[in-house]
Amino acid sequence: MKLRLKKLNYQVIVITGASSGIGLATARRAARRGARLVLAARSEGDLQELADEIRRDGGHAVAVAADVAAEEDVQRVADTAIREFGGFDTWVNNAGVSVYGPALEVSVDDMRRVIETNFWGVVHGSRIACRHLRQNGGALINVGSEVSDTAVPLQAIYSASKHAVKGWTDALRMELEHDKAPVSITLVKPGAIDTPYTEHAKNYLEDQPRHAPPVYDPESVADAILHAATSPVRDLFIGSGAKMVSALGKVAPRLTDRMVESMIIPGTHSGQPRHGREALHQPGGGLRERGDYPGMVRKSLYTRASMHPALTTAAAVGAGILVASLMSPDRNRR
Repeated sequence: MKLRLKKLNYQVIVITGASSGIGLATARRAARRGARLVLAARSEGDLQELADEIRRDGGHAVAVAADVAAEEDVQRVADTAIREFGGFDTWVNNAGVSVYGPALEVSVDDMRRVIETNFWGVVHGSRIACRHLRQNGGALINVGSEVSDTAVPLQAIYSASKHAVKGWTDALRMELEHDKAPVSITLVKPGAIDTPYTEHAKNYLEDQPRHAPPVYDPESVADAILHAATSPVRDLFIGSGAKMVSALGKVAPRLTDRMVESMIIPGTHSGQPRHGREALHQPGGGLRERGDYPGMVRKSLYTRASMHPALTTAAAVGAGILVASLMSPDRNRR
C-alpha cells in the first residue's frame, strides 16, 4: 500500500495528553478543521468537558481516561477509536510529565515515573498505533523536545526521556521504511512553550521554575502536529532557538554545553514562591492551553517556514540573527 495521508476533515485523530497545553491546543484546532477526535488523558472530567465543548461546536469527539504508562489503557484508547469511528488515521503521542531539580537530588521513584510516561507511553502508543496503521496507512506523530538533541540542566531525567523518544522514533521510522509500510513517522521537537508545564512539573527547587526565553505559543506546536498529519515529514523543530541549539550541539558540543549552562540554570529560577499543582503522580487538570510565562510569547516563524518551503530563506535569516545575538560580546557582558 502506498503512503497517502488524508486531509484533516477526513481524518480520525487520536491525541494523548489532550487535556492540557499542546494536546489541548491541537485537539481544538483539529476539531475546527473537521477532524474526528479520540481524546486521551488521565483527567477524566476535563476530557469529558472538552469532548462536550467540541460536540457543542458541531464537531465529533470521544473521551477516554487513560494513563499512557499502562499498556492496557493505551490499548483501550485504540479499541475506542475502532469501535466509535472504525479506526484512526493519525496517532499523536503527546502525553508527558517532568521534574525540576538537581539530578542527584530527584528521587528514583520520580525519575521512574517520568520515564514510564514520557518514554514507555510513547512506546506503548507507537506499537499499538502501528498495528493499525501498517494495515490502513496513516501518520504516527511523537512529541519529543528540543532536549531530545541537547540536554538541559535541572531537568536531567526529562532530557533523558526525550533522548530515548528520539532514539525510539528514529529506529522505528527506519524499520517501517525498510518494510515499505504506509506509515509516516514524525518527531516534533518543541522549544520552550507557554503551557502549564512548569506548574504541573514536580519541583525540587526553592522557587517556582520558569522557562528561559525564547518562549513560543502552543498553537505553533499544534500547527506543526497537524501539518505532519497531512504531509509526511521526518521531524519538525518548534522555534529557531531549538533548531539553533541542536545544530550548534553537533558541531561544537562543549561550547553548547557552556552556553546552555549559562542560560538555563539562572533562567530557570524565577525568584517567585513555589506554586502550581504537581501533576507527576496525579492529573493536573484545568483545561488550560497557556501557562503563566511572564515574558513575550511568540509564534515560531522558523517552524512556519519549515512547513512552507517558500519561506525557508526568511527562516534561515532569522536563525542567523538569533545566533549572532546569542554569541555577541554585549550580551555576554549583561
